[in-house]
Amino acid sequence: MDISKIKRNLTVHTKGEKNKPGAPIGTVEHIDSDKYIKLTQNNSPDGLHHWIPLDWIESVDDQAVYLNKTQQQIITGLMVYHCNPSVN
Repeated sequence: MDISKIKRNLTVHTKGEKNKPGAPIGTVEHIDSDKYIKLTQNNSPDGLHHWIPLDWIESVDDQAVYLNKTQQQIITGLMVYHCNPSVN
C-alpha cells in the first residue's frame, strides 16, 4: 500500500458489510513513524488522540481511508496516548 495517499483530513472508515464502508471513526491528522495513522482529537469522543496501525488499512482513495477491521475490532484495539508520563 502506498502511504503517500494518506492525507491530512481524510475520513477513516471501519470495515462495513458486503464490501461497503463502515462507520467513520475519525479523521487523519498525520502518519506517525511510518507505522500508524494518528487521528485528530477534535472529533474523538473522549477528546484524546488515537493511533491506528497501518496494517489495519485495506485501501485508500482521495475521499477516505478504509480499514480491514470492524467497528468492534477497532474499539478493542485502538491505541490511546495517555497524558500521564508514568503510563507511557
